[in-house]
Amino acid sequence: MNDSDMGVIVRTAARATIPLIGIFGAYVVMHGHLTPGGGFQGGATIAGAGILFLIAFGLGEMKKRYNKHLYSALEGLGGLVFLGAAMLGIGTAFFYNTLWHNGPFFNGKPGTLLSAGFLPIMNLAVGLKVFTGLVSALTAIALWRRWKS
Repeated sequence: MNDSDMGVIVRTAARATIPLIGIFGAYVVMHGHLTPGGGFQGGATIAGAGILFLIAFGLGEMKKRYNKHLYSALEGLGGLVFLGAAMLGIGTAFFYNTLWHNGPFFNGKPGTLLSAGFLPIMNLAVGLKVFTGLVSALTAIALWRRWKS
């Protein structure tokens, strides 16, 4: 199977939908404390855009654009930010939302975007970790499959 096996219609449709999938995933991550969804669901949605890129444009194009060191660093950063935010409230309790209770920001009117304290920060961290992990895993599977055949 060549990297150019997908037709022009599939590649054109992918070019049009990949940004839309990414924007929708970012919306799900950012509004996770207000609506169903959150970091995991939004990260998996954004990873869908990366997987669509892999399928539509092939492994050769993905290898040109995928930097495993960057994705590994971003995945680690997501985990560290999540744990760091959880540890900030450790004086009271692990995951205590001290930013919402007495912080200078993210403590606005309930139901607004900046009203949940640590939750948007944690959603961003989880979304980053899930996105980078899923894209890395699927790229590794594609590389392994190519190596085996």
